Amino acid sequence: MEGFEVAGRRFRTEADYKAALRDQAKIEEIRRHVHMEQPGEVITLYDQMQAGRYRFETIVGNDFDDEIYELSQEYKRRGYNKDSRLPTGRKAKKKAGNTAKDAGAARSTADAGISVKTADAGKGRKKQKNADISLNGYDKNMQKVILQELKKREMRRRLMIALCAVVAAGCFAYFGVYYYFAGRTDAAYRSLAGLKGNRALAARTSGVTIHYTEDDDVELKVLEEYQTLYNKNKSLIGWLKIDDTDIDYPVMQTVNNEYYLDHNYNQEYDKNGSLFLDKDCDVVHRNTNLIIYGHHMKSGKMFGNLNKYSSEDYGKEHSTIRFDTIYEKGTYEVMYVFRSKIYNEDEIVFKYYQFLDASSEKEFESNMQEMAALSLYDTGVTAVYGDELLTLSTCDNSEEDGRFVVVAKRIQ
Repeated sequence: MEGFEVAGRRFRTEADYKAALRDQAKIEEIRRHVHMEQPGEVITLYDQMQAGRYRFETIVGNDFDDEIYELSQEYKRRGYNKDSRLPTGRKAKKKAGNTAKDAGAARSTADAGISVKTADAGKGRKKQKNADISLNGYDKNMQKVILQELKKREMRRRLMIALCAVVAAGCFAYFGVYYYFAGRTDAAYRSLAGLKGNRALAARTSGVTIHYTEDDDVELKVLEEYQTLYNKNKSLIGWLKIDDTDIDYPVMQTVNNEYYLDHNYNQEYDKNGSLFLDKDCDVVHRNTNLIIYGHHMKSGKMFGNLNKYSSEDYGKEHSTIRFDTIYEKGTYEVMYVFRSKIYNEDEIVFKYYQFLDASSEKEFESNMQEMAALSLYDTGVTAVYGDELLTLSTCDNSEEDGRFVVVAKRIQ
């Protein structure tokens, strides 16, 4: 590799090395004709380089371009232009020559060793130019200005590093919490799935009496498969499962639609939340439509993969949904798949989340037509007044307050 080094730069291939040698020869030729201690000549050279008169092939040329840029900008800051020419006496020439050499080297100097990072905003350059500028060639006022600018830039650099560190720490903390909850949720629900059909606690629940009114006593027996789970949490209302997917979860229900947004089956805080049945749904005095909500988690948990139903092929392969209430089993067939949103109360538009009951055949048909019109594809499945429906709803990021919805008809 040492044989492929030019002007302190190393090159990986012989072709690059030869290109660097050509750049170096071109630079030496320029230096023989341009007096770097003369502001007018340097500024003219820079303009010629910008106009494309001199073209370089490698980083050796880029370094020289940076050098001339820094030197020309320094001359301009000091009030010189293309027509400027300094005295050529030995003393003046020596001093100006040192200034040009130190300002343009873009590397460490023995005199100062102070690194100045500048941006080429004037010509729209994207890269930052590092130039090691010796202060020996400047008067005291100029040295003071340069040192003040260095201090400002160092303060900005340190502040930026501190801000980046805070942001990075926040990101790591967020992802740490996110994956902690995702892992805990996954383990917890695998454990719950193992309790389905477990008779360990089932003996404590032989039946449940539901009182709706004084004249309406209904005695319902929790299915043996869910008795143990029900005894662990009386908010359990059923279980939702779609074969060959991650959707295999208990479904909860309580007096509001907020609690299970951020609590799991064990009633612990969990940003994954739980699948839950709309508070106004009734699995005993059955509504026309039961609506189950769940988060669209990036990890794929809960309803994180529900939007895969946007693919017609996926919908055909996963057309059957199993939803058991704690009192009876149920099988459903996918009928409509669509995107919607949460609307303002005063907007007159079909709001799927308000469709729980149809009081007449006409009302039922109207809702079916609305959903059919929204559906992403035709499943060939239809429903008639009297059929029982199941709706799965999750968030959709395609629009503000967007929702992704799958509607199925009970077939068993």
